Amino acid sequence: MIEIMDTTLRDGEQTSGVSFAAQEKLSVARLLLEELGVDRIEIASARVSEGEYTSVKRVAEWARSHGHIGKVEVLGFVDGRTSLEWIKNAGCEVINLLCKGSLKHCTYQLKKTPEQHIVDVKQVLANAREMGVTVNIYLEDWSNGMRDSEEYVFFMVDSLRNESIKRFMLPDTLGVLNPDETRAFCEKMIARYPELHFDFHAHNDYDLAVANVFEAVKAGIKGVHVTVNGLGERAGNAPLTSVLAVLHDHAGTTTRINEDRVYYVSKVIETYSGIRIPHNKPVIGENVFTQVAGVHADGDNKKNLYFNDLLPERFGRTRQYALGKTSGKANILKNLQQLGIELDDQLMQKVTQRVIELGDKKELISIDELPYIVADVLNSEQEEQSIQLLNYSLALSSGLRPIAAVKMSINGETYEQSASGGGQFNAVSKAMYKIYKTLGKSTPELLDYEVVIPPGGQTNAIVQTIITWKFDDKTFKTRGLDVDQTVAAIKATMKMLNIIETGNIPVINYNHLP
Repeated sequence: MIEIMDTTLRDGEQTSGVSFAAQEKLSVARLLLEELGVDRIEIASARVSEGEYTSVKRVAEWARSHGHIGKVEVLGFVDGRTSLEWIKNAGCEVINLLCKGSLKHCTYQLKKTPEQHIVDVKQVLANAREMGVTVNIYLEDWSNGMRDSEEYVFFMVDSLRNESIKRFMLPDTLGVLNPDETRAFCEKMIARYPELHFDFHAHNDYDLAVANVFEAVKAGIKGVHVTVNGLGERAGNAPLTSVLAVLHDHAGTTTRINEDRVYYVSKVIETYSGIRIPHNKPVIGENVFTQVAGVHADGDNKKNLYFNDLLPERFGRTRQYALGKTSGKANILKNLQQLGIELDDQLMQKVTQRVIELGDKKELISIDELPYIVADVLNSEQEEQSIQLLNYSLALSSGLRPIAAVKMSINGETYEQSASGGGQFNAVSKAMYKIYKTLGKSTPELLDYEVVIPPGGQTNAIVQTIITWKFDDKTFKTRGLDVDQTVAAIKATMKMLNIIETGNIPVINYNHLP
């Protein structure tokens, strides 16, 4: 069982531009401890500000009343009693004491000898015992310490191994380690001090944080530090979700984390932090459980050939099959199955072609938009195209009325006309009607114009325009579908013109509407 310590509320808050309000800290603490089930949380640094003190106090009060106070930790400093008193007065019981893990830090930052530093650390430890505060120790810059001054690291741990320290925490503070070094350095620590509990704290400067955690665990490390969504200074920390997947699937270890809650918690942190989750981020990214290529969907229909162990259901998610220009019949079939829609092969082919055409105009088509496409194809099945719009041009300028030029084919003859209007669609309609007037053909009255986007549609959603017409005392509707509202309206208009040309007008009987 690997112990997970989440430091989203402390190290994660060092992400540029991220600052959690007191209520947000309390909410995140509850989510981490009760929803996710992490073993420990690090929620702040001592002495930062009065606002931070208030936040810590609120979290501590909640944690104490819910039996979690021993899992709440605060970073403190080698400063006699100052950090300890700050933490104790805020209601917490665990200090993560920041000591120097490299000779350079001790010499050039503290300007002290290793022996002097140890004296100061031991004084804090004595104060902590007196005050009833549990101590974990960070060996800051431990990774560079092992590279440059291994003897210093061993001197520090040799001097402290018999003190009342619960955990020794080994940070790769600057994210400099590679997986080989991580495993070698961790193995050295564990071999020399088998009785001690070591945590590993990774940073992601070389995009190796998860790989380094993997090697640390294989070396025998008992605990690892993570943040939700990989928040943290510079390139961030090891992301909880990726670490979780690697530990469970590759390291053969277990944790207490509830996998099915990680996506929910990640989305909450995304909202609170204002840092968007990349769409391709493993486990929690928007696209990671979406198959785009049609061949992949086909393989999933045939014994799940494109599945791996990262099943979306593990993480409270579902697999999706994207609809776009690279979609094939299998992708569309998967989505139709979810919607409970069945089509014959001929209609499937036409729907597939329509999806590809629309996919050329927008990146992806949502499952909510698919019924609109199916309806559009079904309605188009009955139409005779004796009237066609061959070409059109729209001009829109600030302070000027929109202008449209259209070129139409009516029963094999070509006509062109232009007009201005109150809007782009109005200009197109007027140009069309000019053509009809020159031919002495009647035109309908527009009764209603409705624009609909699918549920949850975004600003780039497919648009369905529904227009109600009246012609020869008969009322009927036509629909147009496109990613552009004006184009959708033009398509609905062309359907109307073909309907009245054939005389097969589908009358709406308002007396029988429900």
